[in-house]
Amino acid sequence: MFELSPHGTDVHVGTGPRYPWGGLYGGQIIAQALRAATLSVDPELEPHSIRAYFIRRGDHTEPIRYEVDRIRNGRSFATRRVVARQAIGAILNAESSFQRPETAAEIQTILMPEVPSPEQFDQTSFTTTFDRVVVPADQVRGTTRDGVGRVVAWMCVNTDLGDPADAQAQIIHRCWLAYLSDDLPTEAVLLAHPLGADAEARDSLFSASLDHTIWFHRRMRADRWHLYDFSCQHFVGGRGLSVGHVFSEDGIHVATVAQEVLIRDGRDKV
Repeated sequence: MFELSPHGTDVHVGTGPRYPWGGLYGGQIIAQALRAATLSVDPELEPHSIRAYFIRRGDHTEPIRYEVDRIRNGRSFATRRVVARQAIGAILNAESSFQRPETAAEIQTILMPEVPSPEQFDQTSFTTTFDRVVVPADQVRGTTRDGVGRVVAWMCVNTDLGDPADAQAQIIHRCWLAYLSDDLPTEAVLLAHPLGADAEARDSLFSASLDHTIWFHRRMRADRWHLYDFSCQHFVGGRGLSVGHVFSEDGIHVATVAQEVLIRDGRDKV
């Protein structure tokens, strides 16, 4: 999924399959951009955040060119900018920050909700590369979240990605987290929208991801079940802000995700 071909200094080319809705999947472009950025930093540095802006819809029939700009190399941190391009022009602009691992206090203030194990529900993934189990709202207990439109799901890559203690394998685990993290934010905003609960009216809604941010808090293993917990915390000007937390099966908070989603009523014609 994240194998990139070198095309000159700090330039890499990737591809993506056609998904059921047509076009490329934004999570894959973010993950490939993150992978391209990692290829230009010291192997000891780990990505701790990425902020991406979706510019245009990608075309699955074309390769994607990832151009890396080495913004800064510091003793503890490094910054990279990656622009993903196709024939139409730039389709994504992303900035990633990397940190050299260091020992410090660990404080977790966000708790995982109490939910049944993933084996109790049906698998609903849109692709064979990972499994997704959506937890019914009435089965989510023990915690509350700000906002509305809460959606919770277990997700797990269904192939062995390698020992997460290995630095290079950990990069792939985080790339997969980036891939998976784009699956639920839009649904949370749609559920919060006044028309989101009406199946017929919902068909008239147009949605598009505008930007996507991930903060990686701890090492994780994407080929094990993780709980993704999203809710919509604001909606104005057609833009809904979806914020989510990612937990390992034992309740460790491994990442935080935020995405702004554009929602328009297709029936509103000027």
